[in-house]
Amino acid sequence: MNDHSALWLEEIAEGSAAAFGRFYDAYARLVYRLALQMTKDQAEAEDVCQDIFMEVLHKADQYDPARGSVEAWLAVRTRCRAMDRLRKRQRIAAAEWNGEALPETVWSEEQESVELAALRRVELEQIKEALQGIPPLQRMAVYGSYFEQRSHREMAELLNRPVGTVKSLIRYGILNVRRRLDAMNGKEGGSAQHETFKA
Repeated sequence: MNDHSALWLEEIAEGSAAAFGRFYDAYARLVYRLALQMTKDQAEAEDVCQDIFMEVLHKADQYDPARGSVEAWLAVRTRCRAMDRLRKRQRIAAAEWNGEALPETVWSEEQESVELAALRRVELEQIKEALQGIPPLQRMAVYGSYFEQRSHREMAELLNRPVGTVKSLIRYGILNVRRRLDAMNGKEGGSAQHETFKA
């Protein structure tokens, strides 16, 4: 499998959504199992799995076959991300014990709703044009949330992906659409190519 996996990573780095789908199907169970062994928590393990595959999307070119197998590369990244989660959990537990204020979630469902509402104020044709320039999975996730008003669970079933992954697809999709809209409207800092995973 490793020969295929290394090739998939090369294709992912070049923007192949199909290669990412094959890679995800091949390794999602392994990453989830490793994450669950470390975190002992299903929700945390799902979040770690989501983080790892989003990292694969954007950093596939960082894999070096000379330094080890794809499985070993994923295992190292999974353990590091799981340790980060465990340390964060300990900090939150300590803050709760001491009565301290907890940090806000970086991207809440409320924020997602606000971002989608903001997009609804933009001309429909502009949004459709911007959607064409983002990765297919992101496009389907944003389209389902924006145009069809589907829930995360419904989109997860349609895309055959975990709910956590769907949330990330929507998040990155919205960010990429906004960047493209800014670029189309000539706003400073808007770049149609900036941090966009193309497919």
